[in-house]
Amino acid sequence: MTSSLRDLKVYTTYPHSCSYLRDKEATTLFVDPRTTIDAKLYSELSVLGFRRSGAHLYRPHCNGCTACVPARVPVKRFKPSRSQKRAWNRNRDLTVREVGDIRHDEYYLLYERYIQTRHQDGDMYPPNREQYESFLSGEWGVTRFYRIALEGCLVGVAVVDELTDGLSAIYTFFEPELSQRSIGTFAIMWQLKLAEQEGLDYLYLGYWIRDCAKMAYKVQYRPLELFLNGRWVELL
Repeated sequence: MTSSLRDLKVYTTYPHSCSYLRDKEATTLFVDPRTTIDAKLYSELSVLGFRRSGAHLYRPHCNGCTACVPARVPVKRFKPSRSQKRAWNRNRDLTVREVGDIRHDEYYLLYERYIQTRHQDGDMYPPNREQYESFLSGEWGVTRFYRIALEGCLVGVAVVDELTDGLSAIYTFFEPELSQRSIGTFAIMWQLKLAEQEGLDYLYLGYWIRDCAKMAYKVQYRPLELFLNGRWVELL
């Protein structure tokens, strides 16, 4: 039997080093891993600012710090900037198709190159196969894997969850040698178009962190809604 918000149990971790802000400690609120999750409950928790990592649903719960702010884009009102339009046009030769899973060597080796090149200071470095498959696993029948290719060759992967009111951009990784293409920007815009085609209202982007360059980019997608003081408000 699927659980509901009313009887949900959550736990907090002990304080640990923050992955995003230097010299800060973080505490994470986790949904009890024994909870039976389905798309409806997952969606309700996403509206409350929770995020998925592997089979876990979590939300930052740090003492004296509210830097991590849940962010989403209302897809029907999204207006691409000039640089975003250029990124889209630059990648018109890419093809995107859904695949069943991304456990094959081809996908993992791309992920490995991406982490080793772009995220040596992050929690996922050094990359390993077990962590990769756990982090990007498909859960609760809502996860989709999209293969991004250039002339048939793999250049990127987007992992996306389908919620009742939108899509959740779980993770995108791409060929680091093609950084000038802005494949990450292309992938987000492609997901915005997919959400609109499917009649969904939002693309959830995870947490916006003003003082972390790797997380601050999300304000470039406008309009942007932030979850502040228990409600979603539009960033002005």
